[in-house]
Amino acid sequence: MNIGILGPLHAETDGVPVVPTAAKMRQVLALLALHPGQLVPVTTLREELWGPVPPRSAHTTFQTYILRLRRTLAEGFDGPEGPARARRLLSTGHGGYVLRVAELDVDAFAFQRAARAGHAAFTDGDSERASRLLRQALALWRGPALVDVRTGSVLRTHAAALEESRMLATERCVDAELRLGRHAELLAELVALTQRHPCHEGLHALAMVAFYRAGRQSAALDLYRRLRRGLVEELGLEPAPRLQRLHQAMLTVDPRLDTVARGGPPTPAFDLYAA
Repeated sequence: MNIGILGPLHAETDGVPVVPTAAKMRQVLALLALHPGQLVPVTTLREELWGPVPPRSAHTTFQTYILRLRRTLAEGFDGPEGPARARRLLSTGHGGYVLRVAELDVDAFAFQRAARAGHAAFTDGDSERASRLLRQALALWRGPALVDVRTGSVLRTHAAALEESRMLATERCVDAELRLGRHAELLAELVALTQRHPCHEGLHALAMVAFYRAGRQSAALDLYRRLRRGLVEELGLEPAPRLQRLHQAMLTVDPRLDTVARGGPPTPAFDLYAA
């Protein structure tokens, strides 16, 4: 079975789509997929579906969801053994349920594995390998995590953690590619990222460095001004001191701004002027 949660929910068995249409069944499948091969307690599943105080009918209704989900999964198997295979795939454990799939059959875990390798390569100073691995990891995303799944408190926490991992992978990937001198090729991507995340200081630092190295100092400084205005108006905060120092370095044409592109230790652009 293959399951995708990095974007719209996707699931297939033997190449046949088996995505449930009912909202709460989709929640159950998504939460089980986030714990492949592990028992998920019924209490956790009920909390996801109904919050901390489930209705009196929760037990019976939940059993109905499991039954219907197994029927949906069975549709992906040929022959009369389909229902039995579905019961083995979604099996009952002590106090919970287990979706018996491998981690790498779920795109979120394939992403995390590739991202970890990319981060390790970045730390080792291998920017080429870091770029390749992190781009492979990011290519697994088809949109926001669980974008078409109704989420309760449990799934929201998982989705937020995945989005944070995606952002870190994006920052590291761009930083590695800046070290490889690909600043011009990154400009369009960075413009889109800073527009989507108007108060994200790390992305703005990367975009500022890319514009600066592409010979567009005024665009880099304008990015800083817009970020500062947004932070002050929305949060009542000034940019972080290291970002202020990066801005000052651009005003004074500090030669250190170009050293990372030519080599040296793998210092992220945002940390270049850390105290």
